[in-house]
Amino acid sequence: MNLYLQTLGYTANIVAPIFFILFLGYLLRRLRLIDEAFVATGSKLVFVITLPALVFMSIARMDFHAVFNPEQMGFVLVGILLSFGLIWWLAARWIKAPEDLGVFIQGSFRSNYGIIGLAVSFNLFGDAGLAQASLLLALVIPMFNVLSILCLSVPMQRGESMKLSSTLLEVLKNPLILAVVFALPVSWFGIQLPQVVAKTGTYFANLTLPLALLTIGASLNLKSLHDTSAQAFWATALKLVIIPLVLTLGAWLYGFGGQDLAILMVLFGCPTAAASFVMAKAMGGNAQLAANIVLTTTLGSVLTLSGGIYLLRLLGVI
Repeated sequence: MNLYLQTLGYTANIVAPIFFILFLGYLLRRLRLIDEAFVATGSKLVFVITLPALVFMSIARMDFHAVFNPEQMGFVLVGILLSFGLIWWLAARWIKAPEDLGVFIQGSFRSNYGIIGLAVSFNLFGDAGLAQASLLLALVIPMFNVLSILCLSVPMQRGESMKLSSTLLEVLKNPLILAVVFALPVSWFGIQLPQVVAKTGTYFANLTLPLALLTIGASLNLKSLHDTSAQAFWATALKLVIIPLVLTLGAWLYGFGGQDLAILMVLFGCPTAAASFVMAKAMGGNAQLAANIVLTTTLGSVLTLSGGIYLLRLLGVI
């Protein structure tokens, strides 16, 4: 009984602070202490400045050769591509409306790993977990962006969205990708950052998680839960339960354990990225469905991520 209670307490300590800040963002928005302009500005600030600073600092400070795990990165690459292809194949047989199909596929595979994933990884394993998660983030950011453009544009047969050169340029201009590109040589060669740069970067990095979580919380619209469809339900089930369960079990059977396995579970089990709503709206997809999936996966991940960490702890994996 003591083991169960200790494990429950451990899990609550990891997950609860993240979702308390999310809830605070929601509450402050309802009390009108923060408004739509704050959410828009805060989200942009996180995307352009503070999250790249967090990724840069966490990679630049780590021992690249100690953290780099090609097997783990390979598993993530194969896992995401397989789940993406399988979801598309199954969904195309059920969903006929092209504006719904791409949104369903994107909502089922695209993780909010840059915010929720980094926060959970840091709470679980400190700076070591943050560094390892940031390296995986460098892999999944371009993948998520390219695959999302594919699944949103192909069903709509929007040829102008399929230009490979413009897609590649957008990915290369992504601030998070640039942060990774600049940080990797620093980590690889063990370069010591000047104290002024390190302190300034740390200040910006420390802003990221609370500001990002507040803006996500403020963006939640619980009224839209009334409009949640069967498509949103199945996208949520795939995103939070089926995919993380299958891929985490596969990773364990492959031989991953400890921190490596826990970080994989977090990556696959994160809620759908809020950016999926923005992209769906811009590319003519069903924006209401996209918003519902973001909402239901964000709320549902309170239980599923907690449950996943609880089980790994109980089984002695972490």
